[in-house]
Amino acid sequence: MKILIADDDPQILRALQITLAAHGYEVIVARDGREAISLATTQHPDLLVVDLGMPVLTGIQVIEAVRGWSSAPILVVSGRSDSADKVDALDAGADDYVTKPFAVDELLARIRALTRRTPAASDEPVVRFGDVTVDLAARQVTRRVSTSSTNESFEEIVRLTPTEWQVLEVLVRNPRRLVTRQVLLTEVWGPQYTNDTGYLRLYLSQLRKKLEPQPSQPRYLLTESGMGYRFMPDEA
Repeated sequence: MKILIADDDPQILRALQITLAAHGYEVIVARDGREAISLATTQHPDLLVVDLGMPVLTGIQVIEAVRGWSSAPILVVSGRSDSADKVDALDAGADDYVTKPFAVDELLARIRALTRRTPAASDEPVVRFGDVTVDLAARQVTRRVSTSSTNESFEEIVRLTPTEWQVLEVLVRNPRRLVTRQVLLTEVWGPQYTNDTGYLRLYLSQLRKKLEPQPSQPRYLLTESGMGYRFMPDEA
């Protein structure tokens, strides 16, 4: 299991990294909020341990950003003991809250409890629209193709770049919801790219060419002018 620890205290980072690695966890570390979001989008941790008082971006901002596309458990480990801070973190999407200083045994127990409640990878949904199937567990996209000569159909793999996959994953995990340009840019490229909307136009165009029946008249990957994008699946 891969755990991302986000904390600006080097002693806490080192202690948690050693402790969790000793218990068989794969550990990646982030020293500020921006790095935490970047690693969450590229490394896909199974669980996040997040401090609230980080530089660049706060822990709350990290939680809100990650919750835009991921359901991985988030455990807040913070020196803030005020109930308002706990409520803010839980409202933002955190699953549990531990106050510093903490006992290692308690932290490990909280992690085990959160991972028991997490669905296995095989429980990840398979999203279908038109002739396309998106398998979120296998991270694979296929498309049904018919042959004109025999009228038979078969599934072919649609080759997506890692960035195309990340854009598509964010959209299909939020069916019918508006996903703003800022959210997509932050999740895929990082918060320093929130004004680079040309990236999105390019990758949405590429995705439409690969997935839409008529790329010039998209049916599933829609643009909301001036706001963002929306994935519209077929009606049940």
